Amino acid sequence: MFKQCLAAVALCAASLHAFADDLVRLGNLKFAHYGAVSYMKVIGPKYGLKIEERMFAKGVDIMPAIVAGQIDVSASALDAAIAGRAQGAPIYAVAGFAKGGVRLVAKKGLPITKVADLKGKKVGVARGGAQELILYAELAKAGLTWSDQPGKDVQIMFMAFADLNQALAAGSIDAMCQSEPQASQAINKGFGVEMLKPYDTPIGEPVRALVITEKLYKEKPDVAQRLMYAFVEATDYFIKHPQAAEKYVREDMFKNQITTQDFTDAIGNSPYSYDLSIAHVQLTTDLMKKYGVGKLQDPVPKAEDWVKLDLLAKAKAKLNIK
Repeated sequence: MFKQCLAAVALCAASLHAFADDLVRLGNLKFAHYGAVSYMKVIGPKYGLKIEERMFAKGVDIMPAIVAGQIDVSASALDAAIAGRAQGAPIYAVAGFAKGGVRLVAKKGLPITKVADLKGKKVGVARGGAQELILYAELAKAGLTWSDQPGKDVQIMFMAFADLNQALAAGSIDAMCQSEPQASQAINKGFGVEMLKPYDTPIGEPVRALVITEKLYKEKPDVAQRLMYAFVEATDYFIKHPQAAEKYVREDMFKNQITTQDFTDAIGNSPYSYDLSIAHVQLTTDLMKKYGVGKLQDPVPKAEDWVKLDLLAKAKAKLNIK
């Protein structure tokens, strides 16, 4: 009888294990346009997934966790993903989840209305993301030189995203190239003035990349595909239901630390998206090498070797999304 009970317990445990959701560990950032990626953990159970989310300060901070085997999927600026891949992170870029999301913002009251006016000024930016690369592209277009040391036309001040707004408000920097919703907050709180949305360089609107580990893609293709279903459905839901998207981002992600106006302005400058192209990844890689972003060493990663769009195409077809 005892052996029969043990067998029954074992069978029950095996049955529960068979129907348990597959665990996927998500690395994410606290920005308005990263909301649909975060919402995957709500959609996940529908596709047999338990998605555990861990927030990081910057996209480049996620890469060591991926290398250490602690993260399976992450959202970050494309620049951070490229830098991670170049440094040996075993990742594939599988989708884009937002575009844009950057503003050049000047300190209110200063005579700064165009990029050329930044000559002789201090400009703050977070290192290692779309905002850094875009800043350099804009400065180069205006014929300005830059360095994080004095002596060039523009002195770059590297800071965390959270510190940039405080520095601008205090006058420690004259302008910043900032992500959303912090850029919109600076404007709405009255200490910042938008110079421009910096999308008039060869980069255009930067794309944020969803990446997964090579291990997940190769060893658990079914889990990877179900994860992509969750991503596409979450994104579609946020696009079609902006009020639900706002509620989730403002209340769940930001704990009501941003206003409705902050959210509306931020998403207006960083709409949710799905798509990524090999051409855009390659162009971004080339410009990173040109401007020294991410400290890429030769040979730089070729986009065609690590951009895998098959999961996205299948998910969009399944969910009837063009």
